[in-house]
Amino acid sequence: MSEQQSLGAGSGTGASEQPEAAKVPESSGIDLARVALRAAKEQAKARGAAAQQKKQARRGGGLRSGARADGRDPMALGAAINRLITERGWETPAAVGGVMGRWPQIVGEDLAKHCVPLKFDDEPDARVLTVQCDSTAWATQLRLLAPRLVARLNEDLGHGTVRVIKVLGPGAPRRAYGPLRAPGSVGPGDTYG
Repeated sequence: MSEQQSLGAGSGTGASEQPEAAKVPESSGIDLARVALRAAKEQAKARGAAAQQKKQARRGGGLRSGARADGRDPMALGAAINRLITERGWETPAAVGGVMGRWPQIVGEDLAKHCVPLKFDDEPDARVLTVQCDSTAWATQLRLLAPRLVARLNEDLGHGTVRVIKVLGPGAPRRAYGPLRAPGSVGPGDTYG
């Protein structure tokens, strides 16, 4: 009797083990050869990549430009700037900066002569555009137009970019002391809106 037969006969469970072994397909010689070939190709590829890096390091480092396009090729200035804006996540600040540059076209010439955008708070919970006017009358006018102006800005910039327009009245330097100061006044700012 062979060793396998004696083990199966001695344990008394040889009949129950055979159906389980029949369920698991054994790898044939062709499958094993494919696995070995795949592993050999991966190892050769890794060795080739390591050798290529050593060659490039000896030549002065860095990659060399080839016939195919890659990220190091020259590009137009506009495309380079757009790529930089996208990579850094500056889309909203750049768009708002464009709005500040086009302020007269957006709000109209008359309003632009008297109201100037100062800053934009681009924090997600704020998104406030601060505008300063040269008189209280224009500040009042801008406060009345603010909802329509927010809608117009969000058409250009995208929904929810500007939530609130903060309107500031005219500013004047505070004079704490001087010949024209009346008792109890806070300076020229107390006569403005």
